[in-house]
Amino acid sequence: MTEQQEKFLDLYINTGNATKAAKYAGYGSPKQRGWELKKKYQKEIEARQKAMIMDSVPSVIANIIALANGADSEAVRLNACKDLMDRAGFKPVEKTETEITTTEQKSTEELTAELAELQKMLQ
Repeated sequence: MTEQQEKFLDLYINTGNATKAAKYAGYGSPKQRGWELKKKYQKEIEARQKAMIMDSVPSVIANIIALANGADSEAVRLNACKDLMDRAGFKPVEKTETEITTTEQKSTEELTAELAELQKMLQ
């Protein structure tokens, strides 16, 4: 990878704007080149962005802890506490009930009777 390409990647990752990154990296036709470079280095961009996010995790968690312990607003403290609990694996389980009925096992008469019953309930 050339120094110019490296500069493009750094600028793109920090700004999210391929045209501006290509322009500041010194490419002619920055709109076209930015798009081309973004496509060409998509996997590298994703890897660097993920690494950048992972590097910021400790400070983000420290900020959430600071909010949980010292925010003036009770709502902010509560939400920070919920976020911490969720990330620690204590997120409440969301349950849904699903009822599955198979029609293959019912006769036409049974289905007709069930339909009539449902229609009576709706009236």
